[in-house]
Amino acid sequence: MRREVVLTEMGQGRGPRVLLLPGLGARGSGFRALAEQLAPRARPLLVEYPEGRHAAHGAEALSRQVLLAAGRVDAVVASSFGGMVAAWLAVAGATRGVAFLGSFTRPEHLGPRGSLISMMGPIAVLGRPGALMASAAAWKRIPVEQVAEVVPTTSLERMSTFHRALSIGKELPPPELRRLPVACVCIQGERDVLVPASTLERLVASLPPGTQRHLLRGVGHVPYFTHPEVCARLLWPWLASLAPDAQVSVA
Repeated sequence: MRREVVLTEMGQGRGPRVLLLPGLGARGSGFRALAEQLAPRARPLLVEYPEGRHAAHGAEALSRQVLLAAGRVDAVVASSFGGMVAAWLAVAGATRGVAFLGSFTRPEHLGPRGSLISMMGPIAVLGRPGALMASAAAWKRIPVEQVAEVVPTTSLERMSTFHRALSIGKELPPPELRRLPVACVCIQGERDVLVPASTLERLVASLPPGTQRHLLRGVGHVPYFTHPEVCARLLWPWLASLAPDAQVSVA
């Protein structure tokens, strides 16, 4: 059982150091395909959250754990609930850029379903998500051996999701990032059934002016997992501007 945040670093060289934050019940290892796309010119960091009772932390508390483990980074790529964690990191000055992939920084960005986000905990425990739910979330058939990268499949992962989901409402949401000196980009799946496409406009309105947005047709909730090459291509210009020497090739 993980008591703290665990990192797996990929890539090398002087490229931007990029933190990859999973959603509420997803594994950080689900980002591996995207990390491999980025690794030749960046330094991706896969993140695994604490488990079991140690998972009873809202986004702000979790961001402090992430910051303790990773320190300051050049950029953060966040999925779903990971966007709330990323927003707190930006508020703390721990990153110069955030990419939101099917994500949000405040439950209200989800519209009416934002008030139900804590229900993801009981759903994880009682619904026992498997291949069908993973495929519905991804809007693509997920092979049985990869289901655990998309939805919580073990008792420990389900209970971790339960604790984490119930903790969200115990904290205030992060401030809007509109006035912060942070470069943002948004990638949203048109077929996302968990974070609907309508979230995109509400999220962008809370981010700095000029934030780029990309709506991916026929794509579900985990584009980093189902379409890593597309995500990498969209992320490279943004990452290049955040590189330590700002001279990373985007070709």
